[in-house]
Amino acid sequence: MPQDESAKTAYDRYAPIYDEWNEQNDYEMWLGRILLPELEKHGLVRGGWVLDVGCGTGRAFGPLLARGWRVVGCDVSTGMLKEAEGKFGSKVRLINLDARSLSSIPLDQLQPHTGEAFQLILLLNDVINYLVGDEDLEKLFDGVTQNLSRNRGLVLFDANTFGLFQEHYASSASEEIRAKGWEWRGLVEDPTPGGIYEAHLSGRGVDAHVHRQRHWMPEQVTAALRASGLRALAVLGQREEDGKILLSNSVDEQRDEKVIYVAAHAP
Repeated sequence: MPQDESAKTAYDRYAPIYDEWNEQNDYEMWLGRILLPELEKHGLVRGGWVLDVGCGTGRAFGPLLARGWRVVGCDVSTGMLKEAEGKFGSKVRLINLDARSLSSIPLDQLQPHTGEAFQLILLLNDVINYLVGDEDLEKLFDGVTQNLSRNRGLVLFDANTFGLFQEHYASSASEEIRAKGWEWRGLVEDPTPGGIYEAHLSGRGVDAHVHRQRHWMPEQVTAALRASGLRALAVLGQREEDGKILLSNSVDEQRDEKVIYVAAHAP
């Protein structure tokens, strides 16, 4: 299967069980209480227009709407968008769109209200990891640059660490979730930093499919930001301890599960 189709196919098949599979991920805590306050430290003003790229079933919409944000969501998977529409209806605008195609869409098509740029752009929960091509990050960030407000606009995204890939994608670290009737099986024999990883998900009446991700190292991500006219304001390590999400000013690819990035237009 071409890499351009792998994420779409995986998530179209994943959509009916996505919320149940990820029920432990508390977006109100993660986005609402941890990440949005972090953005306010960098000057984010609450309540403007937000573009949620790779929005999936809309798990970020609730915390955003509750705080007065006006939401546009886009995703490459029509299955995921159908789930989001069922939950939020006309409260949000949804667009079927590949994250790498933002720069090819005129702003007035993304924002039919006034054509103004977005104050906040989100790329949450592995969005950049599903982009595995060498030029994919710059394609994504070029579109972000085009659609992000120059007046204190911010982009927030995460990337999985090498440690997380070793734990969840290596063949020696496969996990079976038999209590829920699913099986997640890592397929990578020799995990290496910067590599491409695959895992097989099956069970519960959902068509078996493969998830393919790439480990992007922080230096690769910040270089792609610079090439697109953006700059990183913060690069933070994220881990969970005792049910709490902790952010650190330094990143440790073994200790941390994610790297959190906050970026804006370069001066």
